[in-house]
Amino acid sequence: MTNLAWSHVAPAVSGAEEPLSAVSAEPAAPVIDLMKGAAVRKLFKLEQLEVSWDEQAGALWTFMRPRGRPSYNPDFLEDFHAWQRGIAAMFADRPDDIRYLLLGSRTPGVFSLGGDLDHFLGRIRARDRAALVAYGESCVRILYRNMQTLGLPLITIGLAQGDALGGGFESLLSFNVIIAERSAKFGFPETMFGLFPGMGAYSLVSRRTSAAFAEEMMLSGRIYTAQEMKDAGLIHMVVDDGQGIDAARDYMQRNKRRHVGARAVYAAGRVVNDITLTELDRIVQIWADACLSLRERDLKVMQRLVAAQDKLQTPLQAAE
Repeated sequence: MTNLAWSHVAPAVSGAEEPLSAVSAEPAAPVIDLMKGAAVRKLFKLEQLEVSWDEQAGALWTFMRPRGRPSYNPDFLEDFHAWQRGIAAMFADRPDDIRYLLLGSRTPGVFSLGGDLDHFLGRIRARDRAALVAYGESCVRILYRNMQTLGLPLITIGLAQGDALGGGFESLLSFNVIIAERSAKFGFPETMFGLFPGMGAYSLVSRRTSAAFAEEMMLSGRIYTAQEMKDAGLIHMVVDDGQGIDAARDYMQRNKRRHVGARAVYAAGRVVNDITLTELDRIVQIWADACLSLRERDLKVMQRLVAAQDKLQTPLQAAE
């Protein structure tokens, strides 16, 4: 089985680690073991991801703890790459031990607000298209590997205990099962500053619903309730506030005997609704060009949103 967490590695972003697939000569087995060991150790020491292993349930629980704004800053993306490499290394020789991979957030009321708007502003004003493309390609590689369940026989669960907007909703849509608490909100508000969600939204929403609905979501900038997203077929379960973690545990327990069949259904879905990395990369190129076409008034709107997002830091994040 191809181990996707070691392949399709992201292009260079600030601080990017050299992937195993980029090594020019095949290292000796002891070297490979050493590299895998380092990846596993790092998995549980990531700065912006809190990771724990539930051996009995075969579940790897992960919660986002972004530094500063609850968005995907470039260093956060590197933590996600390391997270995926670490999971691949940890279960390379025992793939059947992991049955579920879960991702939630520790930011109260927020799953993720998506792309790092402050980073975008800097790169747009510098006319740095290459950096914008590198950021987008890094995002879609994380997304693509998650859609492929890292090449492991597991089911992925996205847990939205708060709002998932823009790239935050894109990333959530890459999970097999999405559980949302009732007060969480969803949508693609990028149109308010002249952009569109360019890192998987069109591909994922159009496959699950229709191209017309994907375009409506992106062009209207409307924010939807969890129930509306469930009715549209984009979210699988809506539970009362505060019940998301228990709902995830209940799902794993209920499906204990049906795990093989369930993951086979999701694998069949990937065949029927195939999304390629090439497709995602081409859309990133369109997004980067759109970024550089924004007007100053659009950038000022983006700047105001950055200021609003700064207020969402928890006291712990602000202290860090």
